[in-house]
Amino acid sequence: MKLLLVEDSRRLRETVQRGLQAEGFTVDVAMDGAEGLTFLRTYEYELLVLDLMMPRMDGMAVLRALPSLPHRPKVLVLSARDQVTDRVAALDSGADDYLIKPFAFDELLARLHALARRPSLAHAPVLEVGPLRIDLRAHRVATEDEHELPLTPREFALLSLLARNRGRVFSRGEILERVAGSDSTASDRSIEVLVFGLRRKLDQVAPKGLIETRRGAGYLIQ
Repeated sequence: MKLLLVEDSRRLRETVQRGLQAEGFTVDVAMDGAEGLTFLRTYEYELLVLDLMMPRMDGMAVLRALPSLPHRPKVLVLSARDQVTDRVAALDSGADDYLIKPFAFDELLARLHALARRPSLAHAPVLEVGPLRIDLRAHRVATEDEHELPLTPREFALLSLLARNRGRVFSRGEILERVAGSDSTASDRSIEVLVFGLRRKLDQVAPKGLIETRRGAGYLIQ
């Protein structure tokens, strides 16, 4: 799942980023609202973790700009402002949840999972592709006879991306942005390796060629 963290505290930004990445999230980071809005206009995110008090552009200005975006993520505000009026203002401006600093990381994680389970994030919690059942909530892929595939977080992200958009060709660059994150050191070659590894696992339980290659264009699932 791809997430954008907008936070001006470098220490907190790096700590939260590491924690979420360890839980399987693909995390991009921005240091203020202006940079965060640039990311939001350039990439698609399922979730946005947003501070309110930031230089250049604060979190409330980002919230007000969300309706103009082509893709609106679910928003968790993470702020030291603890007054009821602050929480009401943020929620009325488009935030989906509000967590006050200081916070426990486990609570942040639980709230993000709760947001991810909301129906608007996916057309269906379970996708069926051939003999495979892809559980988007549990991050689990299993066959009809309940044989579970041991996929890495990036392999699951790639499979679910192609399964959600059946018939659409994704270029290596698009997959790199969606699966690896914009600050990743990954390359086109690493995407080839990722696709190769995922295919090897899928070929053990599904018809060969589930992931098709369109030469010069990219990859897709029909």
